[in-house]
Amino acid sequence: MKAERNNKKTIWAWTMYDWANSVFSLTIATAVFPPYYESITKAAAIAAGNNPDGPYYVNIFGFQVVSSALYSYALSAGFLLVTLFSPILSGIADARGNKKFFMKIFCYLGSASCMLMYFFTPQNISLGVGLFILSLFGFGGSIVFYNAFLPEIVTEDQFDRVSARGFSMGYLGSVILLVINLVTILMPDLFFPVQQMADGLIAAGTDATQAMSDAKNHYVGVASRLSFVSVGIWWAGFAQIPFAILTENPRDADSETNMLSKGWHELKKVLKEIRQPHNHLIKRYLWGFFFVSMGVQTVMYVASLFGAEELHLPTQDLIITVLIIQIIAVLGAWAFSRISERIGNIYSLMIMIVVWTIICVLAYFIQTDVQFYMLGALVGMVMGGIQAILRSTYAKLIPDDSPDHASYFSFYDVTEKISVVLGTFSYGFLLTLTGNMRSSAVALVIYFAFGMFFISRIKNFKSFHP
Repeated sequence: MKAERNNKKTIWAWTMYDWANSVFSLTIATAVFPPYYESITKAAAIAAGNNPDGPYYVNIFGFQVVSSALYSYALSAGFLLVTLFSPILSGIADARGNKKFFMKIFCYLGSASCMLMYFFTPQNISLGVGLFILSLFGFGGSIVFYNAFLPEIVTEDQFDRVSARGFSMGYLGSVILLVINLVTILMPDLFFPVQQMADGLIAAGTDATQAMSDAKNHYVGVASRLSFVSVGIWWAGFAQIPFAILTENPRDADSETNMLSKGWHELKKVLKEIRQPHNHLIKRYLWGFFFVSMGVQTVMYVASLFGAEELHLPTQDLIITVLIIQIIAVLGAWAFSRISERIGNIYSLMIMIVVWTIICVLAYFIQTDVQFYMLGALVGMVMGGIQAILRSTYAKLIPDDSPDHASYFSFYDVTEKISVVLGTFSYGFLLTLTGNMRSSAVALVIYFAFGMFFISRIKNFKSFHP
């Protein structure tokens, strides 16, 4: 039985999954895990005899890999798993009408992996990296089925507003948990027996100053690992709200049919539909989305690294910037949903693409921490807006009578994941060639130019009926 569209309770339940899982993208992918990973792999490398000044090589599944490259490979592996599996599973979900079932599986896989990352120590590099990859797989996989609910729970005129509301809820929830975790990480003395550990080290012959530093660093690590546990609990816990309220859209299915072949059948059917002349706008849009995502996702993943490498900002300043971006992103998602209602989706996207292009150019010239904060605020404004409008615009382009929403959204998600892999790889390649992160940032303008070319070739609309 289909769910009633525009039901307030259903919409609220759907947005609560953004509230639930966005803590992963902020705490794990952006703010806490990257510096923790750096400290852990550095400690493991030095213990193995590496030069304290680097580069740091770690042993992963029997191979010696530079730690920074390993992080990029882990990101790529997680996104590639989603790319490979989500089209098949979404096809099965459309065939069976059980998107929520697969959404649950990926949610629990991701949240459990986050909690188990508590055991990520210098002695367990392979375990930690493996769990990080699985957490990315769970996060990305669940989003495919979550997005696919959008055109089933609201009418087209509400796509922009509800999509933006989901992102806003995600930004708010993730900031709340991050602030809680950061208090424990930055002020471990308030929560852990730092002084007692320092006294024990002093009694064992360690210098007092060094003893206090070692004690604080130890409990900062403990607090970081506990933050991974908190992400898993928050994610799985709040996900119970959409799991309880969202309803499936069941379809008749032959129980004798092989599930895997049925999934491929659904995937091929959607591929055939997209190739039809009347769906040329979807093809054009996916190309535009691909290039825009290459630029947007790369900026989001390397922003903290840029601040650290080019401006030598301390960790606390980078964390402040992350919070600025997240809070302003709430306003950005809301503002551009209203702008889109007034001037149309395509014009809204074109405005934001121009702003993203300006951001890449400004990155070349910034010199101070204040300028970096201001640029972060600008990123936050268009980050929230472009993610929400990209999703809702695609939902409008999907044929309204199509029952294959999950399969259509798997293309959307696969396109995004491939763009992340290629975008971050090309950024690193350009950095290797130029030796300058500023020049690499400016080079991202090319991606936005291609994105603008494809997006601008779609006639502007506020609503769309294929």
